[in-house]
Amino acid sequence: MASAAIFSSMRRRRSPSLDAFLAPVDLTDVALVETLAAVSADLIASFSGKTLPFQRKNSRSLIRKVEVFVVLLEYLRDSSSNLSSTASVCFKELYLLFYRSKILLDYCFHSSKLWLLLQNDSISGHFHDLTQEISTLLDVFPLKELILSDDIREQVELLQKQASRSKLLIDKHDEELKLKFFSFLDQFEKERIPDPVELYSFFVERLGIRGAKSFRVEIEFLEEQISNHEGDVEPTISVLNGFVALTRYCRFLLFGFEEDEVELRNGKQKRQKGLITQEIADTFLKIPKDFCCPISLDLMRDPVIISTGQTYDRSSISRWIEEGHYTCPKTGQMLIHPRLVPNRALRNLITQWCIAHGIPYDPPENSDSSAETFAAASSSKAGNRANKATAALLIQQLTNGSEGAKTIAARGIRLLAKTGKENRAYIAEAGAIPHLKVLLSSSSAVAQENSVTAMLNLSIYEKNKSRIMDEEGCLGSIVQVLRFGHTTEARENAAATLFSLSAVHEYKKRIANEGGAVEALAGLLREGTQRGKKDAVTALFNLSTHVENCARMIESGAVTALVAALGVEGVSEEAAGALALIVRQPIGAEVVGNEDTVVGGLIGMMRCGTPRGKENAVAALLELCRSGGSAATEKVLKAPALAGLLQGLLFTGTKRARRKAASLARVFQRCENASLHLGGLGVGYTFAGNSAANSTRTTFASDVSVAGSVSSRTSFASDVSVTGSVASDVSIPMSISVQVL
Repeated sequence: MASAAIFSSMRRRRSPSLDAFLAPVDLTDVALVETLAAVSADLIASFSGKTLPFQRKNSRSLIRKVEVFVVLLEYLRDSSSNLSSTASVCFKELYLLFYRSKILLDYCFHSSKLWLLLQNDSISGHFHDLTQEISTLLDVFPLKELILSDDIREQVELLQKQASRSKLLIDKHDEELKLKFFSFLDQFEKERIPDPVELYSFFVERLGIRGAKSFRVEIEFLEEQISNHEGDVEPTISVLNGFVALTRYCRFLLFGFEEDEVELRNGKQKRQKGLITQEIADTFLKIPKDFCCPISLDLMRDPVIISTGQTYDRSSISRWIEEGHYTCPKTGQMLIHPRLVPNRALRNLITQWCIAHGIPYDPPENSDSSAETFAAASSSKAGNRANKATAALLIQQLTNGSEGAKTIAARGIRLLAKTGKENRAYIAEAGAIPHLKVLLSSSSAVAQENSVTAMLNLSIYEKNKSRIMDEEGCLGSIVQVLRFGHTTEARENAAATLFSLSAVHEYKKRIANEGGAVEALAGLLREGTQRGKKDAVTALFNLSTHVENCARMIESGAVTALVAALGVEGVSEEAAGALALIVRQPIGAEVVGNEDTVVGGLIGMMRCGTPRGKENAVAALLELCRSGGSAATEKVLKAPALAGLLQGLLFTGTKRARRKAASLARVFQRCENASLHLGGLGVGYTFAGNSAANSTRTTFASDVSVAGSVSSRTSFASDVSVTGSVASDVSIPMSISVQVL
């Protein structure tokens, strides 16, 4: 309950991101005093005369204390007095206190107003801590040893008395505002919409948050606190999410869309800096192997245990059983019964891992209390209702607003749909998709980019995939953005949307048959940015898992693009994975085998690639030999250094890579000239994964590992992370990369 947070006890105080400062060493007495005088004077010059929205009394009190020290230090500097060892130690400690004071005041002046309000008790505690440390310092300070004028001595003694009597000061006015802020959230929690007049009075008149731009600054700051949240910090993430939702609602309710429209007309809308640095955002986060389904090899949403004791994602194993299989995909054992038992312990671990790493994770709709726990941790009931009210305002503008208002509404939906299946579900149910589809064809680059990314975010929710695909002309409009989008970001996000939609098996053929879709993905893979190449290759991989798409992949030029991508860092693993699927069919093997550089590219990955890349490369070579006939086999056989690379995989490769290497060796053993090229290595091939290699192959599953990974590469915040439901035997990091303005 939001109201419970109001009366919660004050949490353990933690200084706001203090850097490690060291006191100056090896300074003469004169230099030490001069340094302190300069530091304290700079502190006063920076903050004296400035007014904080909150903590006014505490900040002014601290500045007045520092002013007394300035008078003392300037007097000592001018008199050039020698310091005793005790005085020298005290002054070095004072140096640290000055810097801590500066950091605290900086923190207060540069934090958002709403965050200062929420942290009112804690920040008051920081000011009190500094006052107590000043009091302790003055208690041991050898004031009598210094030659001072009477007035300065009296000022220091008075400061000592005042500091020793100081008590924690929590401004009543600030506390009243904080309680008022919580009361608005409580009203949403009780299914009441707060009075707009009261909201205007609070945000605009009392807090001074005037205009859409000021609201955006407040929202972005609160979102940054959520992304950097620590477990014992109050308010909790759920309450902070509620306040973000409340503030976003007020932004559109109180200021509408006009101010943003002016910025759009004047070309002043700028990209926002990411809440996490680009270096961090570009880094892939590896999903723990135990959290991935052995069939789809994606992050499991609903892990279940079958009769053999193995755990799979419910959707994957259910489809496996429905297709007529009665064995365990991993062990090959016969299933005693078809019952699926929820693995609640593993689902809780997956939930906690996703929360800790900020990864969007939608639990199954029929999940039990563990999913409810996750929902409570990710968003509050009040926040959901505030988001729902915001969505209603946005969709109203999409329906009836001006062109500029529609653009801003699309951006609002884009941000609102970043996280939370409740938001995505309600936005789609309220009818946003048809209006976003219209904006996909807008002549405005900003409108098009916002709408396609909003469509991407909405597509993460499983039920929304069908809504998008069933909307007449929507798929075609997304493909048009991919082909002719006004901006690079729009084209890349269109590719990511196709990847998200292609997670549903029956949609893969529809997407591939949409005019120009595969051609555009191939073009993006050849000529796009690194991020665009990643989006394109993952989409092509998904489409290649449908056996009927092989011809389209060939005629569109996607095969040639995938072969060329074998030498491109960052996408080579995925390209090899897609090729391994395409060459399963004779027509695919023939076309791939005719590419001059394919064998060399795969051999290069076996030599220098990652473990997953080596798995995919040897899998592609094996399938090429199996399906491509003697000509393809001979071409692979003649590849230089292949024998040594296979032997290396047999000893150092992953389990699946060893199995693939053993299978490829046996293919060569059946060839007439195998002994000439492989020497005596054939004997050694039988010891690595022999039994596994002799087992019956299963459609697209179980031959080679698929490693799931999530990338968050954003210029505002990560919109979404998508894990497609892909059954394959290929190692490929499943990733979606998106940008938010």
